[in-house]
Amino acid sequence: MRIDAYTHFIPTRFYNDVLAVGSFADIGKRMKGIPAIFDVPTRLKVVDKFKDYAQILSYGMPPLEIMTKDPVQAEEYAKIINDGFVDLCKKYPDHFPGWVAQVPLTAPDAGVREATRALKNGALGVQIYTNVAGKPLDHPDFAPFWKTMNKNGKPIWLHPSRGASFPDYQTETKSKYEIWWTFGWSYETAAAMARLVFSGIMDKHPNLKIITHHFGGIVPMLEGRIGPGWDQLGARTSDEDLTKVLKKLKKRPLDYFKNDFYCDTAAFSGKPATVCGLSFYPLKNIVFASDCPFDPEKGTFYIRETLKILDSLDLSKAKYKAIMSGNLEALTGRKLVK
Repeated sequence: MRIDAYTHFIPTRFYNDVLAVGSFADIGKRMKGIPAIFDVPTRLKVVDKFKDYAQILSYGMPPLEIMTKDPVQAEEYAKIINDGFVDLCKKYPDHFPGWVAQVPLTAPDAGVREATRALKNGALGVQIYTNVAGKPLDHPDFAPFWKTMNKNGKPIWLHPSRGASFPDYQTETKSKYEIWWTFGWSYETAAAMARLVFSGIMDKHPNLKIITHHFGGIVPMLEGRIGPGWDQLGARTSDEDLTKVLKKLKKRPLDYFKNDFYCDTAAFSGKPATVCGLSFYPLKNIVFASDCPFDPEKGTFYIRETLKILDSLDLSKAKYKAIMSGNLEALTGRKLVK
C-alpha cells in the first residue's frame, strides 16, 4: 500500500464560506482553479485511478495567518478546516486514512490549543508554514508551540510560504515570473530549517519531528555548503562573532539537516532531485508524497510520475515499503495500512 503523506485539500465548508468568497491573489487564485482540491467527487476519482494507494489530507494555501489579521478568527478558520478533515476521513477511510491539522501560529497561544484539540480528534500531526506572515519560526512568540510539539512527539508538516511581494532584488517591489514560487519556496524551506538549527530550537527540543516538504527544498544539493562551508560559520561575517553560535550547537550543522529533519518525495516529477534527496537523507527520514493535486493534469500527474520514478530506482522491497508507508507509520505512531 502506498500512503501519500503530503497532499492538499480544502474542506467544503471552508472553501464555500471563506476561500471562494474572498479576494486572494497569487496562490489563492491558484487554489480556486483546481477542482480536485475542493470538490470531493473529483478528488475521489483521482485517488481511484491508482491501485493500492491512499492519501493523507492537509490544507494547502493561502496561510491562515495572512488571510486574516485577527488571531482569534485564524483559530476559528483552523477549526473549520480540521473538523472538515475529520468528517472526510470518517466517510472515506479507504481513500483518506489520516489527516494533518492546520495550526495558526498567530493564535493567542501560538496554536497550542488548536493543536491539542485536533490531535485529540485524531490528527496525525500538525501543519505550519516556513514563516508566519513574514515572521521567522524562531521568534519568541512561537516558543509555546515548539515546547508543546516536543512534549507530545507528534510530527509537524512544514510547508513553504512565500509570495510575489517578496522581491528578487532590493531595487524592485515584487518578484517576477513566479520566481518567488519556483526558486523561492525551495530557498524558504532551507532558510526555515537553518533558523531552527542555529537558534538552538532543535537542541532545546530534541523530540521535534519536522517533515519538510519537497525533500527539504535546496538542502540536499547544497551538502557541501552546509557541511564544510558552515563548519566555517563566521568566517564571512565582520559585524558579529558567529563562531560563538557554532560553539553553542551540540552537533555539526550538517548533522541537523541530514539526520534531524524528515522529508517527502514530492519533487514535481524531477528524477535528479529525487535521486539527490534519497542520497542525502537516511532512509528512515523519507516518506512518500506527491503534492497532489498541484500538477498540469489537476491531480494525477505528480502521483503517477513520482511513483514511476520510485519504481525505476530498483529499491529493495524493504526500502520501498519503508518509504511508501512504514516510515510514516513510525513517525505518527499510527497503523495506516490495513
